[in-house]
Amino acid sequence: MKLPAVSRKISTASVTGLAASLALFCAGQAHAFSLDDVTARAKALMEKPYAAPVKNLPPVFSGMQFADYQKMQPRADRFEWRDLPTPFKLNFYHQGMHFNAPVRINEINGTDVQEIRYDTERFDFGNLNFDKNATSTLGYAGFRVLYPINQEGKSDEIMSFLGASYFRVVGKGQVYGLSARGLAIDTAPPGGEEFPDFREFWVQRPSGDDKQLVIYALLDSPRATGAYQFILTPGGKDAVVDVQANIFVRGDVKMLGIAPLTSMFLYGPNQQSDLKRNFRPAIHDSNGLAIHTGGGEWLWRPLNNPRNLAISSFEVENPKGFGLLQRGREFSRYEDLKDRYDLRPSAWIEPHGSWGKGKVTLMEIPTPDETNDNIVAFWTPEAPPLKGQMLQFAYRMHWTTDEPALHGKDNAWVRQTFHTDGEQLQANLIRALDGNSAFLIDFEGPVLAKLPAGADVKAQVSVGDNADLVESSVQPNPAIKGWRLALRVKVKNPALPVEMRAALTQGDKPLSETWSYQLPPNQPATAVSVPAAPSVPAAAVPPAVRTAP
Repeated sequence: MKLPAVSRKISTASVTGLAASLALFCAGQAHAFSLDDVTARAKALMEKPYAAPVKNLPPVFSGMQFADYQKMQPRADRFEWRDLPTPFKLNFYHQGMHFNAPVRINEINGTDVQEIRYDTERFDFGNLNFDKNATSTLGYAGFRVLYPINQEGKSDEIMSFLGASYFRVVGKGQVYGLSARGLAIDTAPPGGEEFPDFREFWVQRPSGDDKQLVIYALLDSPRATGAYQFILTPGGKDAVVDVQANIFVRGDVKMLGIAPLTSMFLYGPNQQSDLKRNFRPAIHDSNGLAIHTGGGEWLWRPLNNPRNLAISSFEVENPKGFGLLQRGREFSRYEDLKDRYDLRPSAWIEPHGSWGKGKVTLMEIPTPDETNDNIVAFWTPEAPPLKGQMLQFAYRMHWTTDEPALHGKDNAWVRQTFHTDGEQLQANLIRALDGNSAFLIDFEGPVLAKLPAGADVKAQVSVGDNADLVESSVQPNPAIKGWRLALRVKVKNPALPVEMRAALTQGDKPLSETWSYQLPPNQPATAVSVPAAPSVPAAAVPPAVRTAP
């Protein structure tokens, strides 16, 4: 399906004309529900004062602990579409804890649109004891999409919407990891972050032959509204979601985050753990931010868990792609049988059309454990949005465990980054620390694997003003059919960060993406106040602060 051009700014008058045309068309004949209908609703919402969702939870539900919330499970014999000749199924999240306002969910069937009404019979409440009358005015907190991706005839959960505008997707053999959002507003300090909500959904009933599921969503918040179309394609391996976002600006916004991704990085080889005697070599849902610029350059920024909030921006015009990736799929990198970080997908955003000038922003928030999503990445247009504007963005999301497939055959990528104390080999062959910081960066890819023996590979390295480059060398790494770059730098002021960049070349020809690393400042941690979305453990599915499944 060809997606429309994006990043067009449409005047309020034009949108008013669109709404009028839609109304005239609707009056003349019945029509299938579409993104135009949601867009008209979002535009109408924008013109009204914001009204917060009405909370309706009785104390028995609002005071729930997560262990009790988990007991409210959907009944398989009451899944939506269970009796229809389609492999797609739906089930629902019950309200509880901080999910204190219902989300309206509708089904589109041809030209007919009907609300899927709340029904207690859809749930098994386990051993919870409460007056069933207490549920009479409740609703759904969100929903899941099921489809047989791992075994024919067995429904697997492949997509989930729960909490604010958060959603997650998995492909074949994958487990939930990082999350996506519909929109981010003023995520970076000093402004107060705003978490828009998906207030209403419309899900198109699939036919028996449909391999895609179409979902529409209405977004609302104090400073923005939006109409979204999600086309979910499960696929034989990875999952793909095509997104069209029509966003209306209701109030002043300093930083509008498009296609935001939220993940967790606790530690890894580039930043070793402060945890004592932990058997896991790495704990993270993602270990780097990748960017494919409009000029064709590839960037790789390994993630950190800093002592203090760190914000990095990468100016990119008309980006070809960006995402938070989980590079390294060997189980030995994680050794975790319970959380299976090796099976958590990467999320790659492929913009459609010209997004113009802007930047990819990366936020790294300190976290003491793996229960917090502390990494945020999104695209921000250069021009601040104006009140009353409509902005359109279209993009494809790849939820994948095949990170090499995101690269061209003529480009190598960073396999892993090791950060260690610098050392020198003495005359007695004993290694002695020299007070420097050392980095080992392994590059791999077909372009390196096919190089002949003795190929003249060099490294272009640059180091920021807060450090001196002491050593730079490259050598083949036959274990991975790639090359290893070794760096040693002497930091001048440990209280300040150090920026470094490096790439492999052969003559004048670049061979690899650019490794772009920030060595965080070594200074005492300070209190960081970063607003978080309502938290829920990932077993229930996503928000900004959550517990790994």
